[in-house]
Amino acid sequence: MRPVLNVIILITLAIISFPDFTFAQQDTTEIEMVRLELTDGSTIVGDILEEDENTIIIRTLSNLEIKVPKESIIEREIIKGQIKEGEFWNSDPNKTRMFFAPTGKSLKSGEGYFAVYEIFFPFIAVGVTDWFTLAGGISLLPGSDKQVFYFAPKITPLQITNFDASLGILYLAIPDEQGAGIGYAVATYGSEKASLTLGLGFGFSGEDFADKPIIVLGGELRVSKSIKLLSENWFVLSGDFNLLSFGLRFFGENLAADFGLIFPTEGGGDGFPFLPWLGFAYNF
Repeated sequence: MRPVLNVIILITLAIISFPDFTFAQQDTTEIEMVRLELTDGSTIVGDILEEDENTIIIRTLSNLEIKVPKESIIEREIIKGQIKEGEFWNSDPNKTRMFFAPTGKSLKSGEGYFAVYEIFFPFIAVGVTDWFTLAGGISLLPGSDKQVFYFAPKITPLQITNFDASLGILYLAIPDEQGAGIGYAVATYGSEKASLTLGLGFGFSGEDFADKPIIVLGGELRVSKSIKLLSENWFVLSGDFNLLSFGLRFFGENLAADFGLIFPTEGGGDGFPFLPWLGFAYNF
C-alpha cells in the first residue's frame, strides 16, 4: 500500500503547490449576481442597476443593459460565484464537506443540503445561524432491523478571509447498543480555487474516549467550471489502519456529485485494492 500512500502525498502536495494557488495572493472575491427566468424560457444573469414597481434594468456579463418588465419574470434568484474570463462560475454548493468529513466552512443562516452517501446513508443539514449548523440522519440498510441514527452539530466561531475553523461532534446511535462517535476540530485554508483542510478528532464509545486522535488531511482543487479534484485522508494514530482517498466532484448551481476511490492501508484483503465512494448533495 506504500505506492498508494505516495500517490496521495503527491496529490496533496500538488494541490498546495499548484501554480494558481498562492496563499498570499489568491483571487478570493466571491460575488453575488441575480438570475432572472423569463416567461419566454430565456434566462438573464447580471447586476441590477435600477428597479421600480414595474421594471428592472440589469447589466449582463457582456455589459449589455436590459430593461425587463417584472410581469415577464417567472423566477428571481441570487446566485454566488466568480467571474472568470467573462464567464460566471458558480461556487461549489457543497463546500462545507469533502467526501464525508466536514471542512472548516459553515453553512449560512437558512442554507442547507440533503445528501446521500453510499446510497444507504441519507444526511440533512441546515444553517441555524451563520456559525451554527445542525445535521443528522438515519441509515436505510435493507433487511436490517437496527438502523443507525446520526447527529452532527457544528459551530464555526472563526470565519475570516481564506480561513475557517469549526468544532463539532458526530454521534452515532444504534437501538439497544452503546452510542459512539467522534468529537473534532477542523480548519480550512484556501479559496474557491483550491483549499487545504486539517482536522483532529477523538473517538468515543459511551463515556470512554480514545487515548490518541484521528487526523484528517484533505485537499480540493478546482480544475474547471464544474469539476474539482478531492482527496480526503484519515490517519488513525492508535493503530496502523488508515484510509486514503482521491476522486472527483462534479457540481452545478445546487447539485454536487462525488466519486472517489478509498484505499485502506490495512485489511484490504486479496480483492480490489480500493473501495468506491459515491455521494450526492442537493443544496437549498
